Amino acid sequence: MNLLNLKTFYEKYKIHLIVWGIYIIYEVFILGLIRGNFLAPGSYVGIYTTNISVFYIYSFFLGKLLNKQVVSFKVIKIPLIILCAVVAYIGISYVLNLTFRAIGILPATATQAVIDSAYVSILTYRSLLFIGFGTGYVYIKKSFEERKKVEALERQNLITQIEKQALENDLVQSQNNYLRSQINPHFLFNTLNFIYNDARKKAPMAADAIMNLAEMMRYALKRPEASEVVPLSEEIEQIEHLINLHKLRTANTINLELDVTGDLFGLRFPPLILLTLVENIFKHGNVSHSTQPAQIKIVYQNNNLNITTINMINDNKGKQTESHHVGIENIAKRLNNFYGEDYIFRYYKDPLNRYITEIDVNIVNPMARLNR
Repeated sequence: MNLLNLKTFYEKYKIHLIVWGIYIIYEVFILGLIRGNFLAPGSYVGIYTTNISVFYIYSFFLGKLLNKQVVSFKVIKIPLIILCAVVAYIGISYVLNLTFRAIGILPATATQAVIDSAYVSILTYRSLLFIGFGTGYVYIKKSFEERKKVEALERQNLITQIEKQALENDLVQSQNNYLRSQINPHFLFNTLNFIYNDARKKAPMAADAIMNLAEMMRYALKRPEASEVVPLSEEIEQIEHLINLHKLRTANTINLELDVTGDLFGLRFPPLILLTLVENIFKHGNVSHSTQPAQIKIVYQNNNLNITTINMINDNKGKQTESHHVGIENIAKRLNNFYGEDYIFRYYKDPLNRYITEIDVNIVNPMARLNR
């Protein structure tokens, strides 16, 4: 055993070593001085080896027994453990006495151990003394363990109360945020409505822009999570608002065609995909070309949805056109999340310097998507 292990052992059993050291010094030296005589060193080795062994063995089995939940079982077993400890103490003491004498630890002139009533009485008293010590040690140890459990439960209850209070605070904060989210849009739309009514007669174009912007903001606020689908007709309405805003901004110089074919009632589609395609046209495309209009074609027939966008590439924007692919890649990921492999998505540049995107999805029962 190296020094590190010795230090660890000492730190773990320091109290035991100190208590046993004090007790042995008291019995060997103080009582020896009082009586005026000392036993042979081998006798002390045998005595305290037996005492300490019985103390810890008895404490171990008593501790195991007290952990049992059946009370009647404890009542039967505890006296049996005490009896076994007494018999073991007497037996170990006798065997060690003979062994130490045989190997020379005890002098050969020492009196032979004789199992008589006096010898048994002395050993019984000593065994019961250390059994009593062991019983007190076990109950004190269990008391400390129970106290630690109570403290642990109290700490856990305190942590639970703190977490509960934090959750309640978060709930109050969330409720406040929700109320603010209800109040602020309501105030905003009322203000926009006031501005629209005030500007309608003086500046009709500005009023139209305000109305289109308000409708797009209203849609954005009520828009569902990205994991859901929305009526495709609502997305098309937002495209029309977006186109109107750009027409007003550019004095109607935009050359863009929106063509919708088929009955879209009940047809649902992932949000933002169509809007992203149209926004890319305005960001990166040439929507003012006189002979090549930008085109948005939405066709639904025979349970098949096809969305096509065509726009001239705006070469004047230089490297900005490269960012076109960021939105395209996001669209591809979202389509894959919704449809797996049951879709086709193509995007390419044709010989006429036009950028083309095509989405093709087979939708067997569009009405069933209303409950999705």
